[in-house]
Amino acid sequence: MNIELVVVGKTDSREVEALVEMYSKRINRYCKFSVTTIADVRNTKNMAASRQKQLEGEMILKQVGDGDCLTLMDERGVQYTSMEYAQWLQKRMLSGVKRLVLVIGGPYGFSEEVYARADQKISLSKMTFSHQIVRAIFAEQLYRAFTILHNEPYHHE
Repeated sequence: MNIELVVVGKTDSREVEALVEMYSKRINRYCKFSVTTIADVRNTKNMAASRQKQLEGEMILKQVGDGDCLTLMDERGVQYTSMEYAQWLQKRMLSGVKRLVLVIGGPYGFSEEVYARADQKISLSKMTFSHQIVRAIFAEQLYRAFTILHNEPYHHE
């Protein structure tokens, strides 16, 4: 299975970027993993949040194929422990999904069209994180899930 993490907008933090890159290299030991950054919508100062979500949504949906499993990182999604998330990932791998597309949206979330296309929503916490820092947190959790599935000494429970 291939996994693609789609993120909206470049991060302005070199530290976040370095963490995502480090975990990306580690994840690639287990599967083909890539990060796709969608360009920020321009001229958002005078734009309604709903319009920004719509424009971002159009770009997100261009990244998703018909057979892809689309999962959104969303505050209203299902919360998992790391062990439960590893089991969720394993089910996706065993189900024959060829490409898992995980999306971290922009600061206002997702458009209704993206929600309608999504197969699942996952929440990392009840807390709110910046859409940039979530990249590093999520990449680490994905790496952690693979180490759990391979019985490697990274996760302690």
